[in-house]
Amino acid sequence: MESKTFAFTRTDDEWRKLLTPEQYRVMRAHGTEAPGSCALNHEKRAGTFACAGCGQPLFVSTKKFESGTGWPSFNDPLAGATENTVDKSYGMVRTEVHCSRCGSIWAMSSRTARRRRICATASTAWR
Repeated sequence: MESKTFAFTRTDDEWRKLLTPEQYRVMRAHGTEAPGSCALNHEKRAGTFACAGCGQPLFVSTKKFESGTGWPSFNDPLAGATENTVDKSYGMVRTEVHCSRCGSIWAMSSRTARRRRICATASTAWR
């Protein structure tokens, strides 16, 4: 991700203390997690999905849908909650979705013929 100052910041040591090793790898080190490994994949209750790094609300549960990808999938994030960065690693071009408040990476985005799909990772928290 380009060098940008976010409204919510922490030192690298603070991020490591706050996040699990898996969350840190995904959210701060541009890692990915195995499909089907996110506990929120099967979350069905009404509520809000938020950034695990800073707590910023990202999606309301009514925007979650079953995509068959193995990750919680959403469309239409809350206004101003996310920003995108083009990721050209791993021999492909992907759209990385990150929290607009703290910069934590929490999803990859793709567009199908019908709608945009954002697949969230372990960096999403349930509220």
